[in-house]
Amino acid sequence: MTSKKIQSNSKVIVVMPAYNAAKTVEKTVRDLPKDLATKIILVDDVSSDETVSAAKKLGITVFQHSRNLGYGGNQKTCYYEALKFNPDVVVMLHPDYQYDASLTGEMVRPILEGRYDVMFGSRIRTRAEALAGGMPATKYFLNRLFTPIENIVLGVNFTEHMSGFRAYSKKVLKTVPFGRMSNDFVFDQQFMASAISFGFKVGEIPVPVRYYDDSSSIQFVKGTKFLLETLYVLFKFTLHHLGLYDSKLFK
Repeated sequence: MTSKKIQSNSKVIVVMPAYNAAKTVEKTVRDLPKDLATKIILVDDVSSDETVSAAKKLGITVFQHSRNLGYGGNQKTCYYEALKFNPDVVVMLHPDYQYDASLTGEMVRPILEGRYDVMFGSRIRTRAEALAGGMPATKYFLNRLFTPIENIVLGVNFTEHMSGFRAYSKKVLKTVPFGRMSNDFVFDQQFMASAISFGFKVGEIPVPVRYYDDSSSIQFVKGTKFLLETLYVLFKFTLHHLGLYDSKLFK
């Protein structure tokens, strides 16, 4: 199935939660397969650079927050706006050029074919490849440490859980209560745990690792907070499914 065929039969919305992505947004958009996206939406979370003007020059739809809402808060706006167009699939792609947008069709296809409800791009294929692609060693090893823990708790067997390249069916976005989730970086972890709890099928594809000086990266303090909050999400997930705690994030 070519990207053009996907476009002719389905509505694919690409959303980009942006913060200081002026140097990379054009490269990211240019890499998207031609005619795949019905619409591209960028939500700017009060960037201090020229992200908004750079995005508008590309002719994509831009929304601006009046105050910084955080990574999760940005995604919420992305999905609220995307759902207004009644999409078949919504792709979340970071505009920092860490992910190969040319593979977007491979993310969308399994959802349109009904094989999966959620797809994400995994950067962890081999240690050598991840490190050669510029992934910081500390980030790689923390990823390797946390992935088995999340796999065991969530009952899955993914190669990573921290990807910023994801695709969701409309049903997933209308079912998972993402409006109740954190506005911070742990949003992705909450979303995936919730989607799994609601019984949605999740798949992954390998994507190249690309870390550049222009690409964004979570800082140490925020990263530590993210990891602790991830453990808390897993703890609540476990209690919920043992019947010891009732959370509206999980079925």
